[in-house]
Amino acid sequence: MEYYIEESCKIPQIAEVDVLVCGGGPAGIGASIRASRLGVSVMVVEALDCIGGIATAGMMSHWGGRSSSKIMQEIFQNTYDKAQEVGWCNNDKCGHDAIYHEVQKIVLEEMMLKENIKILYYTRVCRAVVEKDTVVGVIVENKSGRGFIRAKRIVDATGDGDVASSAGVPYFLGRETDKRMQPCTIMFKVGGVDYSRALFPPSFETTIETEKGEIQALAKMHLPFPAGHVLLYASPTPNTVVCNMTNAIEIDGTDGESLTRGVMTCRSQIIPIVKFLREYIPGYERCWLMSSASLVGVRETRHFEGVKSLTKEDILEAKYQEDWVVRRAWFNFDVHNLTGASLDKTGIQKNWKQQGDYTIPYGCLLPKKIEGLALSGRNISGSHLAHSNFRIMSVCIALGEASGVACALSVLQSKRLRDVDPREIQKIVGE
Repeated sequence: MEYYIEESCKIPQIAEVDVLVCGGGPAGIGASIRASRLGVSVMVVEALDCIGGIATAGMMSHWGGRSSSKIMQEIFQNTYDKAQEVGWCNNDKCGHDAIYHEVQKIVLEEMMLKENIKILYYTRVCRAVVEKDTVVGVIVENKSGRGFIRAKRIVDATGDGDVASSAGVPYFLGRETDKRMQPCTIMFKVGGVDYSRALFPPSFETTIETEKGEIQALAKMHLPFPAGHVLLYASPTPNTVVCNMTNAIEIDGTDGESLTRGVMTCRSQIIPIVKFLREYIPGYERCWLMSSASLVGVRETRHFEGVKSLTKEDILEAKYQEDWVVRRAWFNFDVHNLTGASLDKTGIQKNWKQQGDYTIPYGCLLPKKIEGLALSGRNISGSHLAHSNFRIMSVCIALGEASGVACALSVLQSKRLRDVDPREIQKIVGE
């Protein structure tokens, strides 16, 4: 491999802040709002042009799962109220957790600005700056060039854990046994759907017989591999449906070329899927392609080593952890097939028996060896199978709230993050 030696240069410090949140997805939203409400200065750097991540740019259909997040409930209500002004379609097919994407962008931005949170869009984190095993800031790059942002505490809400990886926090990729990661998806939306006849299969294991055959079997027969399942969700805009049906396997979301291949694979499947819907799914005979997500849905990449790590047993046993910072978390083992379409053989949806809520301990947010940095969202410390549960957005925003509170208390109390008492975090997020 040939190398180009970059000349050394002075990088200007463009900001100094108490808490820097890297990533504006669900975890970043929870972290920044909670931290700001405790009276510290907060800045969010986001690579895209909007807040929300998969909930907005990723065009996810709904939030899914559940958790104790109070901010999530605020988002639901604020979005519903604002969307009523511009055409939210009240129907019995979707609830308050459905996402009106364009309104959601506006509402989230308004919520952030109301808390005096500074947002920097089109800005990507290049690397962490570490001094004596403590992250003291990050190097970012945008249209203005490179800049250094100094921060007393940092929340890594990048999804892939870009800050933690750069800081040297140990991690493993994907499944422990073979490093395979869950497939990627580009969500898209179709219009022209006849809601009076339309089908809305919400899971891989939803089988529906039609005149032309069973829909999941038809998808495997007629869609280009590795696509081959039907997941369709009602939308709060009239006669529109969000489709979770593109699929790209063997993709590493931390590798630029691999991620590009994943995007192009998913995008190449969209027109065949629309044609399939028109031909085989009742109510979709006259549907048409409206829009597709500008952010590919990467489900799984790095799993970091934390002071504690969440296991599948913790979830299955609905374990109550005394040092919890997230409670009332609930979802299933949503493992998309690592080698094709539909549910992986390790996943559990329809046959999910565990009905109790579980908690997530503070140690899962604290990386080993490195101080000044809190993990947040799907990059916390946990196993591959546990991750398939806590990666859901409703849990990620609660993880964000916990990390934001922890960072704010750490600054206000002049303590290391690992010395913050989780019982104090509980008092705030458990209000």
